[in-house]
Amino acid sequence: MTEGTSVEAGIVEAGEEVAVSFGDNGDGESDGTAGARSGADKSGQGVVTAFGQSMKTLRMRAGLEREEFGRRIGYSASTVASFEQGRRIPSPRTIEQADEVLGAGGLLALWKEQVERAQYPARFQGMAKLEKEAIELLMYDALIINGLLQTEEYMRALLAMRRPPLAQETIDQRVTARLARQDIFDRQPAPLLGFVMTEAVLRQRYGSRDVLRGQLEHLLLIGQKRNVEIQVMPLDCEDNAGVNGPFTVVTRKDGRKFVYSEAHAISTLEADPEQSALAAARYGIIRSQALSPRESSQFIERLLGEL
Repeated sequence: MTEGTSVEAGIVEAGEEVAVSFGDNGDGESDGTAGARSGADKSGQGVVTAFGQSMKTLRMRAGLEREEFGRRIGYSASTVASFEQGRRIPSPRTIEQADEVLGAGGLLALWKEQVERAQYPARFQGMAKLEKEAIELLMYDALIINGLLQTEEYMRALLAMRRPPLAQETIDQRVTARLARQDIFDRQPAPLLGFVMTEAVLRQRYGSRDVLRGQLEHLLLIGQKRNVEIQVMPLDCEDNAGVNGPFTVVTRKDGRKFVYSEAHAISTLEADPEQSALAAARYGIIRSQALSPRESSQFIERLLGEL
């Protein structure tokens, strides 16, 4: 595959994996019900299962019951069982704690990067990797609030609406993964983060009125960060260059840009420099058509007053 093509097999340049994604509008994290999981997805599950078996072996060698081990790392015995059986993915911090409690000498910590990557479907792992390396992320959303801005209650409301329904453990896993991505707001040096979303997204009461109220309050809070700009595209705006749908422009530390976009059943990571430049220009037009960050904050405050 040449460098100037859309990513369809996960490779954009020699040795660099950025992944194709077939997902939903919840950040490419598809529920996998459209068909069998890919080999890469199964490989990720294999990593989680192998890690769980290693944790169990080390726990038993240490002579700890699940209850005692769970108490030391801050989880219930049932959650420890989920970790050991590969049904739930522990956070990097939990892995570090488990390594220390079990005196593993770094044997569990060695799994941290692989397990962290496995928390996302193979389809989204490339985008998740780019997020960690980004110096700028520009996002336009017209269906739901961007995953980086979602509250836990909003996430759970969205995931609970999936049909066929998702297992509770799957929902818990995806919430944990999505919340982990929000560490980007506290990263140093801070990346530049731009969000433009349509008014319709802000009015949709996914879950309940209280869920939406909490979500809007969260947007106002995040919007106060100096590296974050949140803008609203009003419904009465007669010009909107975002009519082709949601997309994200990622700028990496080396200056290279990528475009991530989603539709109903497919999402792609575009590596073509020309297309990336055009997408960045399009985002600039969208930003100029939307309300300014200050006006958007006032707009969100008015929406809160209507609830």
